Amino acid sequence: MERIKKPDWLKIKLGGNERFTQTKKIVESHCLNTICSSGKCPNMGECWERGTATFMIAGDVCTRSCKFCNTLTGKPLPLDKSEPAHVAESIRLMKLKHAVITSVDRDDLPDLGASHWVETIHAIRQLNPETTIEVLIPDFQGKEQLVDLVCSAKPDIIGHNMETVRALTPKVRSAAKYDISLKVLKRIGENGCRSKSGIMVGLGEKKEEIFELMNDLIQAGCKRLTIGQYLQPTRKHIPVSEYVSPEIFLEYKTVGISMGFSHIESGPLVRSSYFADKSL
Repeated sequence: MERIKKPDWLKIKLGGNERFTQTKKIVESHCLNTICSSGKCPNMGECWERGTATFMIAGDVCTRSCKFCNTLTGKPLPLDKSEPAHVAESIRLMKLKHAVITSVDRDDLPDLGASHWVETIHAIRQLNPETTIEVLIPDFQGKEQLVDLVCSAKPDIIGHNMETVRALTPKVRSAAKYDISLKVLKRIGENGCRSKSGIMVGLGEKKEEIFELMNDLIQAGCKRLTIGQYLQPTRKHIPVSEYVSPEIFLEYKTVGISMGFSHIESGPLVRSSYFADKSL
């Protein structure tokens, strides 16, 4: 399949100032994984220059192999018991007002990593009581007791990404199911927590499918959403079907707000944690 040329609106500004370098040193000195680098996030330069980062816990090897994701796939190492403390200390050093934490899928663990999530949230809260905490969790195979466990730690926002529309889910996501993800988001709301989700466009979806997904999220009680352009990490990943114009992203945001969403970040370079503090 012939690759589509990237439009001008997808040009990325690389980081390199003092704040970017300082943030990079903090991340590396604490042996931390960030989705900024492993996921090849297009906003890494902008965010690191601002002294912010999205931390990825539970290692850097995922037990799943989604066709859009650049994270390593295979057999993960045992959990690092010192990781929660390292993440909390890094957040203190960066003086973050809003911290975002995500993770790989750990289907190899008895509790799928849920207790490690709780330990990390507690460690951050203890060392950084003024920092708001946003977590982006896996589906925990739809096990409500594990979702409840994370909710009990009381992060300020709990996100779980739908990633794409219903019809494309089997093609794009290796194990996750569309309805299971909706179930997770609904359960988050039932626990009295703020829920949030994110999707990619440019995978071959139709507009009406995006609007259907938005309606499904509203029905699940999720009223915070990010919409961004899918960018193919390597030639081994699913190819880009279309580079969606900024005007269409604006349309999605306008329609979504009219449907009842309280906050939407929608744009070509938007990712799950982009200006995440605005969704509080």
